[in-house]
Amino acid sequence: MDEAGRGPLAGPVVAAAVILTPGRPIEGLDDSKRLAPAERERLFDLIREQAVAVGVGAADAATIDRVNILEATRLAMGQALAGLGVEPELVLTDHVRLRGLGCPQRNLVGGDRRSATVAAASIIAKVTRDRIMEALDREYPGYGFGRHKGYPTAAHQRAILENGPCPLHRMSFRGVGRQGELFKEPT
Repeated sequence: MDEAGRGPLAGPVVAAAVILTPGRPIEGLDDSKRLAPAERERLFDLIREQAVAVGVGAADAATIDRVNILEATRLAMGQALAGLGVEPELVLTDHVRLRGLGCPQRNLVGGDRRSATVAAASIIAKVTRDRIMEALDREYPGYGFGRHKGYPTAAHQRAILENGPCPLHRMSFRGVGRQGELFKEPT
């Protein structure tokens, strides 16, 4: 398992769980952040075609604000596990401990560079989240979600200053909500 989108100021956190086919390696798997977008897309399709099972889950900005980013990540990971449709023998995560699993788990620091299955999950989560943000860019023009995917770039921070936050923004994150440095509510 892995997730994408813990650090952005807007959009969901997306988690993926992948069970790869034993004895059928997928060449080129790596941490999604280390791959070019076109390579991630190519691997996304290969993983979907060749994996035993793939599950995806997401928690939106309102959920993140309500429960915090770590708990929202755990909720998304639970959805991803449930979406597998098969019970895994072991759950490997990229350093996020889950509670209440019916099987053992190992939490690897840098798991997306150390495990092919965690790398595959990182690719599924990243491509899924990027596609969501590109679609949301059309619903909320003016923020540049299709370019920066909700991460705190200078352009995104300027858009928040100019337009105020939209419903995709995580109001509990510094730089967005009432306590943020960037956005000030009118008096």
